[in-house]
Amino acid sequence: MPEINQNGAVKFFLTLAFLTATTASLPSSPDRFLKSALTSLRSPYKPKKYEELSQPLPSDQLTPSCSHVLLRHSFANTINAPPFTTPYTPPSGCTSPPWSYVVLDLRATSSGDQYDRISGLWLGGVELLRTSTAEPNPTGIFWNVRKDVSRYSSLFMRSDLNVTMMLENIVNDVYTGIYHINVTLHFYESNHIASKPKISSRVGVDGSQRSDQAPADLIIPLCDEGNRGFWFMIESPAETHSKRIQIPSNTRRIVLELYVSFHGNDEFWYSNPPNSYITTNNLATGRGNGAFREVVVKIDGRYVGSEVPFPVIFTGGINPLFWEPVVAIGAFNLPSYDMDLTPFLGLLLDGKSHEFALGVNDGISYWLVDANLHLWLNHESSNVEAGSGRCDSPSRHMVRRAKFEEELDGSFRVEAEVHSEFDGWVKSSEGNLTTVVKSMFKVGNLVKFEQNGSYKRVEQSVKTKRVVEVTSESGEPVKRVVQQRAYPLTVITSTLGELSANDKDMYLLVTNVSHALEEMYSSGEALTELYNRQDSEGWMQVEDHNVLAGEATTRQSFSYVDEFSCYSRNIVAANGEITLNSSSDTCASSSSS
Repeated sequence: MPEINQNGAVKFFLTLAFLTATTASLPSSPDRFLKSALTSLRSPYKPKKYEELSQPLPSDQLTPSCSHVLLRHSFANTINAPPFTTPYTPPSGCTSPPWSYVVLDLRATSSGDQYDRISGLWLGGVELLRTSTAEPNPTGIFWNVRKDVSRYSSLFMRSDLNVTMMLENIVNDVYTGIYHINVTLHFYESNHIASKPKISSRVGVDGSQRSDQAPADLIIPLCDEGNRGFWFMIESPAETHSKRIQIPSNTRRIVLELYVSFHGNDEFWYSNPPNSYITTNNLATGRGNGAFREVVVKIDGRYVGSEVPFPVIFTGGINPLFWEPVVAIGAFNLPSYDMDLTPFLGLLLDGKSHEFALGVNDGISYWLVDANLHLWLNHESSNVEAGSGRCDSPSRHMVRRAKFEEELDGSFRVEAEVHSEFDGWVKSSEGNLTTVVKSMFKVGNLVKFEQNGSYKRVEQSVKTKRVVEVTSESGEPVKRVVQQRAYPLTVITSTLGELSANDKDMYLLVTNVSHALEEMYSSGEALTELYNRQDSEGWMQVEDHNVLAGEATTRQSFSYVDEFSCYSRNIVAANGEITLNSSSDTCASSSSS
């Protein structure tokens, strides 16, 4: 069996000596696979638990004040069908809001053979969770996703809303897995949270509530009509989707929360070669447009912000043996991204509706994108005054380099950097406050093919920074928030040869993945740091897209530190079983980030 060292080199035991060297007819590339045949042998007796590593929530060891079931539904053959929708009723037996803490609890089970599936959950068109499924096996799997949804509290006492969940699935003679989903809201009172001083109330890596800001008074969805889910489907670089929205005249602060996921020919967008490589080599693939993507937000055609998303790998991606029973970072709880649009209230508070638009630069089929507008209102007045200052176009720098070599070999680099700065003032009962928003992201990407395209290496670095500064009319600082994120990623795929001269769909694939999510968030003197890294190596015997045999190991290191608590966890999963699992909540050392 292949053994992969730290440099990604491949060694062979004699049992694989019959393999040809490099006879791949198409370049090696990240793809989606189904691990049905292998998994049934590994878990013959009982259902297996899957999980995504994350920091504990403040409520994990507490009893909720009340719980409220959002939905129970089984998603079978739901492809091309409308999403599951049911009326929402406010929780009974709960104290009146505001609650100190609300947790969304999703529990899922499945058995059989099935690909991973993307899913979204909305309340009144407001997205609460973007998630994906694990790939089941015949004896069954189950998992649990818990997410802080306190920031959506203004929705939970409304009785005019529907709960909607989209999970398109295929069930037939081959793909037999049905996904059984239960979703519950748990509400917690402030005195219960306060009784646990070791537990932090700051959770924000996925855009959820932080202890330094109260939930918004009003949330308006920027979304589709909901016939195929409330997300917009974006299939080309020129395609944008928009919605006209009138902002209440007493809005004093506005934040856009962006949800995004990528699929089809762009599921592995960070590994796509330029179109010139595909054309030159006459390749039958739609995975082009290079390896740069940027989700852009515009108001009335004017750029107001953008994001390079974290490269989430779904459970069938690259090598599905990597993601059992611990899935890739973000696979069960995809991150959302906040953009403070308060500087633009001078344009929005004119009593008219404005066009909010979403698009994906260089994006191809297909991206699922929507957003929530979080609005804080001035309750002492029906109107506030606002004015916009600097609203210039962003500063952009991009360099693309392509180097073609013999046959299918070549290397392709992308370097991009975008800076923007906006400011505006709002005069409300809180005073005349000026908000300055500074944003930056920097991307470096290398896609390299060697050995006639059978060996592919992808290296990407993404760094983002957002600074929000609020000052009084006299120039005194009121608040300063800084969020920095880094997404390093390395993916190696190597097609070693065909296992049968008569069947070119059967081959051996060696894979390495190293990726991480690093975040630093500061508000005043309060600091939160998170470090989450996975390193995976393994091989698969593949026929078409089915995994027939293979081995894989994933090592993950997770640490989280804030002003209240520390948490760290280290885990090793090998061939579908956890072989090391250690955790600590002591604060003897600082975060690794």
